[in-house]
Amino acid sequence: MSDRRTAILEAAARVIAQRGIRGLRVEELAEEAGVSTSLLYYHFRDRAGVLAHTLEFINTRAERYTDPTADPETDPRGHLEEMLLLELQDTPAVIENSTAWGELRSTAVFQPELRDQLRTTTARWTDYASDLVRRAQRDGTVPPEVSPDDTAERLTALVEGLSKRWLSGSLTLDRARDLLRGALTAELGGPPYGTG
Repeated sequence: MSDRRTAILEAAARVIAQRGIRGLRVEELAEEAGVSTSLLYYHFRDRAGVLAHTLEFINTRAERYTDPTADPETDPRGHLEEMLLLELQDTPAVIENSTAWGELRSTAVFQPELRDQLRTTTARWTDYASDLVRRAQRDGTVPPEVSPDDTAERLTALVEGLSKRWLSGSLTLDRARDLLRGALTAELGGPPYGTG
């Protein structure tokens, strides 16, 4: 990806996180990114193109900051738990990403053109989590009666909800992380991440 294209997507994520999608104006985005509006249109065609590419950019960036130290091959349960907990961090990148993701998710209710991409992106995340649960069942760290698909869906949805509550001030970060640890124990059985 070119430096200018990356700069535009970084600026788009920042503007969405600060002002919401309704506050995203192409002219203001171009100014924030330090490029002309014609260059922005050249790279993304229109506002919808900016939104679609920003969603993919946010998803890719999240994969970097949620890369656990636990090896998915030798410790799939630890990898899953750590991956989900890393979604709740008090760092500028996570706050910006999570805020923008929540805004894109909410906007999809009113802008159906975002739904397919959100569905695909969400499915990749939940499918990966489901695969980790299956691996953990094979290594004996998750009981066989646990439904990998249902568990992955509930846990990823919970992370999104906890993130929104934390970012909107309804929960402290510590409380959100404690609730997630409890849910991991309830869903996967055994001691929560980092205590066993």
